Parts: sequence; C-alpha cells; structure tokens
Amino acid sequence: SYLSAMRCGLALCLILLCCHAVAGIPRQPADSTREERAAAAKTDKKNRPWGWVALPTFLYNTDIGFQFGALVEVYNYRKNRPIFPEYYHKLYAEVSFTTKGGSIFQLFYDSKHLVRDIRTTADITYLAEQALDFYGFNGYKSVFNLSWQDDGDAAYISRMFYRQQRRFLRIAADFQGKFLDPRLKWLAGLAFLQVETDTVDIDRLNRGKSDAKKLPDTTSLVGNYRQWNLIDPKESDGGMNNYLKLGLVWDTRDHEACPMRGLWSEAILLVSPAFTGDGDYGFIRLAVNHRQYFTLVKDQLSLVYRAGYLGTIAGKAPYYILPYQVSSYALTTTIDGVGGSQTLRGVMRNRVVGDGTALLNVELRWKFWHFRLLRSECYLAGSLYGDAGMVVQQRKTDLSSIPADVNRAAYFSDGAESPHIALGGGLHLALNRNTVVSADIGKPLNPQDGSIGFYLGLGWLF
Repeated sequence: SYLSAMRCGLALCLILLCCHAVAGIPRQPADSTREERAAAAKTDKKNRPWGWVALPTFLYNTDIGFQFGALVEVYNYRKNRPIFPEYYHKLYAEVSFTTKGGSIFQLFYDSKHLVRDIRTTADITYLAEQALDFYGFNGYKSVFNLSWQDDGDAAYISRMFYRQQRRFLRIAADFQGKFLDPRLKWLAGLAFLQVETDTVDIDRLNRGKSDAKKLPDTTSLVGNYRQWNLIDPKESDGGMNNYLKLGLVWDTRDHEACPMRGLWSEAILLVSPAFTGDGDYGFIRLAVNHRQYFTLVKDQLSLVYRAGYLGTIAGKAPYYILPYQVSSYALTTTIDGVGGSQTLRGVMRNRVVGDGTALLNVELRWKFWHFRLLRSECYLAGSLYGDAGMVVQQRKTDLSSIPADVNRAAYFSDGAESPHIALGGGLHLALNRNTVVSADIGKPLNPQDGSIGFYLGLGWLF
C-alpha cells in the first residue's frame, strides 16, 4: 500500500504542477536573480489579479485510507495593488471521499482585507465517518489489543472493534485584529457544532460482501463503554455544542506557508454554555500553543518546534468533544487528536484522549534542492522529527458498572500514563510559496500506539 501511495503522490505532484502552470504562476527568466524574480512576480500579479488551483485529490492517510475527490483554491491579488505571495482573498472548496467510508465537504474563506485591519476566516465543514478510531480514555490507562482486530489471530473479535460512526457539521467564523502591537492580535469567533455518534453500522459495511469477507456482528469498545456507563447516555449519541472562541495571538513568522524564523503563539478559550446547545453540557476548554522557527542555514535549514496544551478548565465536555483540536487558524479536515496526521504522526488517531492533553513536535527541515520546473520556482525538502504527547488531565471513569465476568485487565491498565512518542521523517515538494505537497512516515516507540503511520497530503504540520 505504501508503494501505491508513493505512486499516487508522484501523480499528484505532476497534476499540481500542470494546474499551476495554467493557473497563473508568475513566469520568470531562468537566468534572473532572486531580486529580479521577486520583482517580476509582483509585476505579473499586478496584471493577473486572480490565481487558482483546481485538481483531483488522490491522497493517502493511515487514519482515513485513500482519499479521492476534488478541490479548488482561488486567490485574489487585486489588480494594480500586488502583495504576492500574500493574497487579498482566498476561497477553498473540497469534496472528497475515503476508502474507510468517510466523506468530506468543506468551504473555507480567508481574508485580511474583507474588513479593514481585521482577518476574517469562515468555514462550513461536514464530515461523515463510518469507522472513526476510538481507543478509550486516558492514553495507556486504556489497553489496546491488536489481536482483537486482526482477522488472522485466534483472539480476533472484529476489524471494527476500535471504531465508531460519526457525523460532524461545523459552521464557524473567526476574526482577528491588532491589539496594542501589530504582532499581537485579539481573536473572537463563534461556531455552530452538531455531532452525531453511534456504533459502526455493520450491516451497511457488509452489504454486497461474500460471507467469508463479512464483518462479525459483535460488540465494539464504544458499545461496551455505553453499556458500562463509561459514556453518559446523554452524550452517547452526540449533541449540539455551539461555542464562542476568545483569545490572543502573537505572530512574528516571516511567511505563513513555510516559516524560516519567528514565533506563533496563541491562548484560546472555547466557551460552550449549556443553554446555547442541547442543554446537557456546558464547559470551557483552554488551548495554548507555541510554535517557534529557527534558521540554521539561510533559505535551506531550519529547526522548528510546537508545544501545546488542550484541556477542560470548567464544566464537563462530552466525550466526542475531547479530541476536537482548537487553533486560531487551521485549514484542515482532520479535526481529531491527539494521535494521527496533525498531532502525533505514527501514533493511532485519537489514541491519546482525556480531559487534558499536551503535545510536543520537534522537526528539522532541510530544503536541499532548489530548481525551476515549468517556469516555476520549486524546491525539495526533507524533514526529520520527533512527536510526543500524553494525557495530563484524566477523564474520570467509574468501573463499578462493568460486569464481574469481564476481564478488566484486557481493557484497563493500573500503570501510569506516560508520553506517547513517535519518530519519523518526510519528503516535501514546494511548487510555490503557498503550496507544499508532503509525504510523512512515523513509527511509534510503543506497540500500544500502533505499528506505523504514512501520510500523503498538503502543507507542513505547522
């Protein structure tokens, strides 16, 4: 499957290059200097107020399988007022489906100029997943049994044992403006969030399959948690949780798509009063993220890291909210963590879930080959990284409702939670300063976190 994914990645790169070639990437002479190319790019954008990319998506992600569909990115640079590579308005639309039964519908808008001195981002996102990862709460306090989902093992239960079904709808808008210092910004936002969860629909997945390939109609971990009251009946089917987002952002990055120096720090409160939702749960979550970028060799080598905390500081957040990642700006349809492509690469998605989690990513990025292709400036970059995360606030679990005949040691561990660590590397192709195709692979150090993860997609991790 990894070989197929790499072939898909090469095909995607060629498609991207061709699309950009016809979509208005600045054309510059091959023998021009860096300053001349920058000037030519601005001049070209002055006469080309619109740029766009339209391409099929054919990506791979260990968490969701192969993803296929289409996306469109439209950039407005405004005629006679060029700010390339910055833009005045950006619109992103995607319709995709995954081989693990998921679907993605997203419309995203971003502009620093819709309202003067205020950055506006808005999105409408709908995600449907037939087999979303669920491994319990509190990290290593919940035991993962690989044999239970391995149909070649004598202890096999179901490939869907550690899965659940979810439908997710978000309609959101965020606003950022300067506060005291141009580098310091206030953040305010609001969102409508509707989540529906259930056990996996085995009958649907078995439709059209031979008896030998059908999934057994048996229990799952989330089904057991429901029966044992580890998931409150009021939250077991999902719910509506509208929220306000308030925070401060400090940003000194030299470029958003691939910073070589600067800071990006944020502290965000996500406030969800019970009366704004379905009335069952009110809570406040705090997200603190700090990212820093160091240039080791100009235009070539950089060292970057991200440290973050996300936790409940008031009330009780329903179980389906705990993995939901909070950021001041995140154009991603992978909203879950900790574990997976956006948080701990190589660790199983949603492996690290609790009332509070912390993570650390450290990455070395090397732009080892700058070249021109189809009159466009490109570079290839390699990366080496280490990711770590753990639960720092335990989710309270009352085991008194578990039947006496259940082997608790197969589900729960008395050991302490400890960091979930993965190591890996990646290869990245930059087609211009706003588009990066990335292939990452990660290996967790503990088999309780899975075996290996492979991710083929767009953009750097942060």
